[in-house]
Amino acid sequence: MVTRILLLGIFVTGLTAQFVKPVGDALDGKAYLGGALLSLVGYVLYDQLKELTSSVRAPARTQVNSSQLGSFVSEAFEARRVEIGFLGYTVETLYHTLTHRLEDLFDRPGPTRRVVIRVLVPDFAQPMTVPSRVGERDVPVDDPDIRKRMEQRCREYDGVLSELAERLSAAGRVHAECEYRLYTGIPRDKICIFNRQQVLHGLYDLSARIRLHHLGDEYYDPKGYRTELNVWSREGMAEAAVATWTKHFDDLWTLAKLPHWRQAPSA
Repeated sequence: MVTRILLLGIFVTGLTAQFVKPVGDALDGKAYLGGALLSLVGYVLYDQLKELTSSVRAPARTQVNSSQLGSFVSEAFEARRVEIGFLGYTVETLYHTLTHRLEDLFDRPGPTRRVVIRVLVPDFAQPMTVPSRVGERDVPVDDPDIRKRMEQRCREYDGVLSELAERLSAAGRVHAECEYRLYTGIPRDKICIFNRQQVLHGLYDLSARIRLHHLGDEYYDPKGYRTELNVWSREGMAEAAVATWTKHFDDLWTLAKLPHWRQAPSA
């Protein structure tokens, strides 16, 4: 805007100097008309350049790999209120970035004053087809040991994130909370919601396998870090999609139950 006003001002001044002698004399006989026309051409070119730049602006990302989630977490933590929701397998692809960001808030809180992290993972206490042991003819066989292994991983992640949140709140500069809940079923969908402004969704590869030598068998085990995620953003004119996914997550959260490691012991 300033550049446009300046160019237009030069044009008007030069044109005036051409026809109004006192102004021309004050400007010491410069080539007023030529300069004015040159300024006008510059004004038009500048306007067109601005329009062209706007039209070729890089489009927002529409699909990313799970290994790129760190940038979304960092961007979310630039807000005063940070709200991150996750539904998936174990939250491993977000865990390390979340841990680092929470730790940074002790020394460099920036604008952040409140952090809410909600994590939905499968109820590994129930029999499951994924994760499971690969049986004869590739039939999935429920395996309590692999379920306990995944549950323990979730419990460890929850413990670290919750402890950091409690310490932050106790320090008084940032109020933080982290909560885990359990949904019934296999880990099919991977959903990440950042500040209710961006939603990432993808489908786990349910055919992925892993061989655990210490257990001696092959297992169906979704590889979260390989999951491709579609991106919806309110800034990218996807208001309806973001609202739909956010409501879906909120509804699942309401129906989910607390994990047994968070439940108060019975009297």
